[in-house]
Amino acid sequence: MKRAIEAFHQDDLGDWVADLGCGHGQHVRHQPPFRMREWVLTPEGRAAFLGAELDCVRCDRFELPADFVRYQRSADFDERTVPAGVLADHSTKAGVWGVLHVRAGRLTYVVEPPLARETIVEAGKTAVIVPEVKHRVRAEGTVRFFVEFYRRP
Repeated sequence: MKRAIEAFHQDDLGDWVADLGCGHGQHVRHQPPFRMREWVLTPEGRAAFLGAELDCVRCDRFELPADFVRYQRSADFDERTVPAGVLADHSTKAGVWGVLHVRAGRLTYVVEPPLARETIVEAGKTAVIVPEVKHRVRAEGTVRFFVEFYRRP
């Protein structure tokens, strides 16, 4: 999934890492002749790439960024109280991840492109919600669930 570069930092070894809008980081090394990224070597070169998009394989794998913290939790919902908006396509804001927790029963979690998938989430299991990606749920009979929301600390 394509994500915009918001900033850069250096890792412990001095290699440059692009900070992506999703919260993940991606190394952007200049390693001739395999990777030609001379632009990463100067402040001007890095500044020119702010806003450029990189493929984020961690978003593709539905990986919640390790340093993100929970800041909000929904109410518990069941098949009768789930809001209509949750049953229809919707997405979280930029930089906001979610974790769907099924307490009882089961839900179908449908994710639209570019990360298209359909998964049954059963009691005791969770599913990660990637920022800005349309998704919806469908109750499969009696169900009880909630959603936690995460962002940068």
